[in-house]
Amino acid sequence: MTPRRRRSSGGSRRQQRSEAARLTDELLDAGFTKNQVGQILDRNPSLVSQFFTKNKGASMVEALRAVVQEVQAGGPRDITSLKALAAGLVQPRLNAAGYKARVRGKSRQRAEKTVKDNRGKPVIGPDGKAVKAWSSSLARAGRQHIASGASRLRPVVEDAARHGGRIAFTVRARKGAFKHDSGRRTDSPGLRRNVIQRRDNTEERAYADNRGGPGSGEEGFDGAAFKAMVDAAGGDVSAAVQKWLVDNDRIEAGTPLVGLEIRAWMPREN
Repeated sequence: MTPRRRRSSGGSRRQQRSEAARLTDELLDAGFTKNQVGQILDRNPSLVSQFFTKNKGASMVEALRAVVQEVQAGGPRDITSLKALAAGLVQPRLNAAGYKARVRGKSRQRAEKTVKDNRGKPVIGPDGKAVKAWSSSLARAGRQHIASGASRLRPVVEDAARHGGRIAFTVRARKGAFKHDSGRRTDSPGLRRNVIQRRDNTEERAYADNRGGPGSGEEGFDGAAFKAMVDAAGGDVSAAVQKWLVDNDRIEAGTPLVGLEIRAWMPREN
């Protein structure tokens, strides 16, 4: 009986892995877990496993490569900074016709926390349920929503003003329109020049986020003051942000914003 021919392996199993799996391997070798890689990419860890088992992850390659370069260059290793780095580099999934697939995602989020008494026990309200208090809000707007007034951003500002919270924001605009280096400590901490490059010739800058840790920048705008700024712009959050950027010499006048994220949170009590 003629022996069965073995298929050529064409190299080790690790060598046959996709580029996404290879880059993930480098992060695993650097001490990260698959769960952390998923957090960095803002994806479920199960998808990261599929880089290895189903050769998925082509849309994540550019983001993974940027994260690997940042880690190997000795940059920030915290998940928040790396997640911000990867955020604009994840490529959209295409459908069978070659167009951008519609992906269900949250454009607005609101979080509450349970109020506790001096003994650390939940405070129970008249309805018999634990009392909840606002803790944070987030909303994002793209080019089309910004053009229509970005109404979903307004509740985030109102939350911060009503509860004495703080606000930070990230803007996305044409590369070259920003009038300051991406590495300055009071703006965009953690972002580095020539590292964040968008395929559509835009880039992102964060303001008042303190993302780089203590001492790296402003720890949020006052919510009430920010709301007053928005009210002065007729309730248009994107217009208010754009005016602040121009007035504070951060961006060229007339530059349209193609992306805006507003974050609000309740400061921790000392």
